[in-house]
Amino acid sequence: GHGICDVDTGAIMPMLSGSIVRASIDDIIPGRKGTPGELIGSFDNSIIYGSLLCNTPTGVYGVMDNPGSFAVGEPVETASASEIREGKAYILSCVSGTTPKQYEIEITRVLRGSGYSSKNMVIRITDKELLAQSGGIVQGMSGSPILQDGRLVGAVTHVLVNDPTSGFGIFIENMLGEMQKNLQ
Repeated sequence: GHGICDVDTGAIMPMLSGSIVRASIDDIIPGRKGTPGELIGSFDNSIIYGSLLCNTPTGVYGVMDNPGSFAVGEPVETASASEIREGKAYILSCVSGTTPKQYEIEITRVLRGSGYSSKNMVIRITDKELLAQSGGIVQGMSGSPILQDGRLVGAVTHVLVNDPTSGFGIFIENMLGEMQKNLQ
């Protein structure tokens, strides 16, 4: 959903190499007005599932060489930006352990032509379970897939610090375009 940036300058960090490994979420610091929460977890480096190849403004991309049991669920169709609408949607996110769950959200605004490559949708968490656990969107949820009408429409990118129930998402169309440009 967004690149990995230098905490001081905000600049995209150059990527020399990286590995795709499983992560486990051990705890949550819930988001509150004025304070973004965060997921606290650890990486399991015992199995390498693939290689990370580039870090871009729209995300970190790579190749799964050994998907094994890493993949969860079945592949889904993608939707173009023109097919995304305001209304009910879902995110897939892991806020405990290693298995993602589906949580209800609402796409409150679609920002076509916003000028931002990673802020294309305004989303609001409506799922009571997720709100009770995390307060909304927290740091570490970036990249959580956004599904609408059973299709992949984008990914979570940012939380609104003054309202952790809301944040931004990027169109999957933008991510796929950036990936194709950088992985050729």
